Amino acid sequence: MQPYRGRAAPGVGAAPSPAAFGYHKDDPSRHVPPIPNPNCYPQIFWVEGCADASAPPGAPFPPPVPDRRRKPRNDGERRSAGFLVMFLLILVAFTGVGLSIFKIFHLEKEVDELRESASAEHIPPASQKLTGQKEQPVQKEARRAAHLTGNPAQQDLPLEWEPISGHAYTSGIQYQQRGLVVSEPGLYFVYSKVLFRGSACDSQLLSHVVYKRNPSSPGSLVLMEDKATNFCTGKRMWARNSYLGALFKLRKMDSLHVNVSKIALVNFEESKTFFGLFKL
Repeated sequence: MQPYRGRAAPGVGAAPSPAAFGYHKDDPSRHVPPIPNPNCYPQIFWVEGCADASAPPGAPFPPPVPDRRRKPRNDGERRSAGFLVMFLLILVAFTGVGLSIFKIFHLEKEVDELRESASAEHIPPASQKLTGQKEQPVQKEARRAAHLTGNPAQQDLPLEWEPISGHAYTSGIQYQQRGLVVSEPGLYFVYSKVLFRGSACDSQLLSHVVYKRNPSSPGSLVLMEDKATNFCTGKRMWARNSYLGALFKLRKMDSLHVNVSKIALVNFEESKTFFGLFKL
């Protein structure tokens, strides 16, 4: 059958009539659905149940609907992502191992330093290691020294001192008969300080002497001496310090004493008049 090309089918743009699909209004049972033609395109012009194959140029076919499904990644991208993840994991593992090794090395160094310091402070003898007995700590011998301060309760010479109260003390040295008695021979530094003070100046002599005695030798031996004249002028108050200090080799039972020219001129405050020694 030749298609009709002279004029358009009636009802262009409207829905096709029911008769075109084999439907009869009077007899619904005679409705037979048409068999679709596989060679027919979307109908624009109809000729005896089939659309014209040649569509007018003003009515193009609708564009195809794009596939909205996610495209799978190719194998190269998957391998790159896998290598990157593996590299990061290996890097983290090596970093943790490196930090652990550094920490262990630092702890071992600290332990070695503690062992060296402990061994330097105390090295037990071989007998102690074998028997397991603890060594008794060696008590360091107290230094032999003495410091005496002024005692205002003076009556005669040599000067009397305070050996206990205030800043005074004795350690390994005895205070007997107003003097310091040496119990162990050796080198000693001996010192003495006296403050003289008066209300009126006169021309009398001031003297400050440190001397020693020993039961095996008669008499006394002067160790240090200070004398002063013309130390003040006018009829007014005055004060003068006298300090003696030197190193001496003393024998056992040597006793040291202090003499002054006049007891009444001595200020016996503990910070101004004192006497002492210590063993080197």
